[in-house]
Amino acid sequence: MPITVTEKFESRKSTKGDNPSAELVYTVRGTNDDLAARAQAETTSPATYDTLPRQSVSVEPVGDELWEAVVRYGRTQSSLPTPAESIFSFDTGGGSQHITQSMDTVSSHAASGTTAPDFQGAIGVTADGVEGVDITVPVYQFSETHYFADAAVTGAYKGTLFSLTGKVNSGAFKGFQPGEVLFLGATGSKRGTDPDDDWEITFRFAASPNATGISIGSINGISKKGWEYLWVRYADQEDTGSHAIVKRPVAAYVERVYDEGNFTGLGI
Repeated sequence: MPITVTEKFESRKSTKGDNPSAELVYTVRGTNDDLAARAQAETTSPATYDTLPRQSVSVEPVGDELWEAVVRYGRTQSSLPTPAESIFSFDTGGGSQHITQSMDTVSSHAASGTTAPDFQGAIGVTADGVEGVDITVPVYQFSETHYFADAAVTGAYKGTLFSLTGKVNSGAFKGFQPGEVLFLGATGSKRGTDPDDDWEITFRFAASPNATGISIGSINGISKKGWEYLWVRYADQEDTGSHAIVKRPVAAYVERVYDEGNFTGLGI
């Protein structure tokens, strides 16, 4: 007796929307073999229904040589971002910096009958030098994860990522002024083994604001970009108020310690 497959009246349940689906229901007769019943239902049912691909075929026995087969249609929902999508994260925890000058000396105190020496903001002054202190400074750290087609991640592009690591932005970048963003590097991996599979690449940055109008002791009008380094030279001077020889700032230097780079090469 041949195996027959007949669509049932209550078939063709369907849903339209963000996650469309459809369900066809059949009666299968002529076998007690579940695998044969399922195979015949799959052969009889269409490979696609309302543009939806067939996802599964299931059978359930309802009598002797009698089965109910359910064929479900839908689209697989991928949990992976597409190449057009991106992921962003940030951290405002700040960074650590060793400084030898305060913004302002709030108060100074001395023994009765004496005057505290005026160090003009120098911190931790000793007979031999200025020790300073470690403080937390504003550093905005952020990362971006982007997805690239395999053809875009060439050896030359990887070399660009390598060459820009440890450089600061020479032009405006992501809303920051030139000199404010330091590229900390990128990590990437290919999502799959097929030639057409794309790449997931995470870019890491740290931002520090440019500053102008900095004053150190009697030295005024200092400007520095975010990742330039400011240091101070001290010398012995007489403090007329306390009649003592003190360490005071006599010169300030702004040093460029990172090369600049064109961040348009990152492709983000």
